[in-house]
Amino acid sequence: MEDETLQMTMLIDFFGDLLTEKQREYLDLYHNEDLSLSEIAEKDGITRQGAHDIITRAERKLAEIEKKTGVVKRWLYMQTELRQAEAAAKELLQLSNGKGKPAELAQNLVLTLEGLKG
Repeated sequence: MEDETLQMTMLIDFFGDLLTEKQREYLDLYHNEDLSLSEIAEKDGITRQGAHDIITRAERKLAEIEKKTGVVKRWLYMQTELRQAEAAAKELLQLSNGKGKPAELAQNLVLTLEGLKG
């Protein structure tokens, strides 16, 4: 369940602006604020099923966008690669004993990679 919630939170972060205001609000309440369908429905004076339908439609739309674009998948891959490159640069910095041009280049690389991780 946690992986599904994390995945949906990422989809909302990346593509939430493509949803209606109501869909964004309901997804935020459901996934980020951890409100139940009943609580969301009560807040807006609709049925639990109505809240469920809005959330389900929005989730499907986000999943479809990700399936077509692969943006989140590529972003996750890049984050993994950046972490590995950063680890290698830190190892290079250690091997250079922090001295000379190799150490300077490794330090610059570490700083650049840290900045790219966002």
